[in-house]
Amino acid sequence: MADDGINEDGARVTIRTVAADAGVSVAAVSKVLRNAYGVSEALRTKVETSIERLGYRPSVAARGMRGQTFTLGVMLVGIDNPFLPSVYRGIESVTEKAGYKIMVGLGAARKETEVRLIEQMIDNRMDGIIIVATQLGGEVLESYAQKIPTVVIGHHEATAQQFDTINSDDVTGAELAVEALIKRGHKDIAMVALGLRRKNMADVSPQRERGYQRAMQRAGLAEYARIIQFPTADLPRGEAINALLTSPQRPSALFCWSDLDAIPILNAAVEAGLSVPDDLAIVGYDNSPVAALPLISLASIDQDGERMGRVGAEALFSRMAGRKVPEHILIRPTLIPRRSLYRPTV
Repeated sequence: MADDGINEDGARVTIRTVAADAGVSVAAVSKVLRNAYGVSEALRTKVETSIERLGYRPSVAARGMRGQTFTLGVMLVGIDNPFLPSVYRGIESVTEKAGYKIMVGLGAARKETEVRLIEQMIDNRMDGIIIVATQLGGEVLESYAQKIPTVVIGHHEATAQQFDTINSDDVTGAELAVEALIKRGHKDIAMVALGLRRKNMADVSPQRERGYQRAMQRAGLAEYARIIQFPTADLPRGEAINALLTSPQRPSALFCWSDLDAIPILNAAVEAGLSVPDDLAIVGYDNSPVAALPLISLASIDQDGERMGRVGAEALFSRMAGRKVPEHILIRPTLIPRRSLYRPTV
């Protein structure tokens, strides 16, 4: 059955029309539309050029009759984390070209909510799911991945067999932050980590703790190393921030597991009359849009969220096309230096 569609002028265009225009087979066009594993860039470019020229829009209904809904599920931890929109943009940049629609669910960092959402996505015959920053453990994820092609972003499960993982190299990112502070002359460097009800090494904060400890030990600063546990993400942080800034043992520099804590700490430090970075240097993680604002100017580790989302979507499509061998991809982060790390010289 031809996959019928229409162009922007309402004219009927089929997959055969695209194939004829591109000078390739119908099967080749179908592979490009499905983002099938192993499609060459030359073939992809040729087919996408014809699709754009003809204004071809694939019919979701026709595809659904063949057993595909051409709908993907994306589960995000929430909408209050400014890092997540970049991940979503990366996912959408791939799925949109392939003619897929996305159903978004918010897990709210609650296991029971995540379980319900994943089961709803399976019941609604999603073709695959991408899970971002999950609270679920590897065994649970493996069981769901046996039912539906699955990619997990922001969760380290390097031994998983049934699903793929896409992560920032969080250990390396923490090391970059600590090394930058050491180069600015700091020794008393503490880390603000996310206090977890039950620590799971697959989560990003414990991975960043590993990198912090490793960098401090390598620099011969193990005696200064200390990890300050902040409340979980759904609890107030004001009291913890005040205790940190007024402590007689306040460090000269902080590495924060996320900009979610680094920015409020920076703001509170300035309000308390501290000079940043002279009294307290701060490096965050995520390079969120707010960090780049001139009045904030927070040095931060950039995970390249858009690339993470893009790579995650590409991995999901290759899973959907039949790939069985798991992929566990680490994307090397970079440090974005700003005023919270050093005061520029004029």
